[in-house]
Amino acid sequence: MSRITPVLTDLLAKKRTALIPYVTAGFPYPDITPELMHGMVAAGANVIELGVPFSDPSADGAVIQKAGDKALAAGIGLTQVLDMVREFRRKDNDTPVVLMGYANPVERYDQRQQAIGSGNTFVRDAAAAGVDGMLIVDYPPEECVAFAEELRRNGMDLIFLLAPTSTEQRMAQVAQVASGYVYYVSLKGVTGAGTLDTAAVEAMLPRIRRHVKLPLGVGFGIRDAASACAVARSADAVVIGSRIIQLIEDQPREQVVPTAQAFLQDIRTALDAQSAQ
Repeated sequence: MSRITPVLTDLLAKKRTALIPYVTAGFPYPDITPELMHGMVAAGANVIELGVPFSDPSADGAVIQKAGDKALAAGIGLTQVLDMVREFRRKDNDTPVVLMGYANPVERYDQRQQAIGSGNTFVRDAAAAGVDGMLIVDYPPEECVAFAEELRRNGMDLIFLLAPTSTEQRMAQVAQVASGYVYYVSLKGVTGAGTLDTAAVEAMLPRIRRHVKLPLGVGFGIRDAASACAVARSADAVVIGSRIIQLIEDQPREQVVPTAQAFLQDIRTALDAQSAQ
């Protein structure tokens, strides 16, 4: 079992909403990510989603694409991302870490390992580094049953996205394969785009829960404490990415962690106050 289920189960039992920030690995400075991860945990993050930079991120809007491009230019790939997780685990063995990315880097990693005859796979190396889950945006549930099983054998979860356009059939397919939690994309389109419609989220989540018995996180469009609290009325977790990237992208190095912390602390405080009502 990964760290994800115990952490989310404990929060649900306490009627607290999980706070899941997303940051692009290696952004805005190549060596800052483990420090930033620790800072976000200190500010109240319960799970961290770590974005794997990729040259063609179809689900990401301009903000996260730009962050990924900068990280790629600095030489950040899957090997470096796993090194960051390994470094984070030297001080934090409790907070779940989810890698969010695309199939191509994973497949290329395995091809390289096979070419050098190492016997390692990305899944084994990720587990050894301390990763708890994967969210591979372009892996459809019907095509990755074997991948999900390999992750489970190595103590990791496979997390899926559902969207406003998801059919009942797709929800059922995801329910068969997913573990850890399911991430509901609250907007049509890419990250950072559009305006959050909390009424639509509240209408959609009960439909998903008829199929999916895992905790439900909601992301895309959450920009502040007010929108986080609005989503938390029906979701088990709030996921925030683009807004964090925007806040830290132009900060001098010494201000990156404090800036992210201040933003997340405000949201954590608001979520906990709402839970206590």
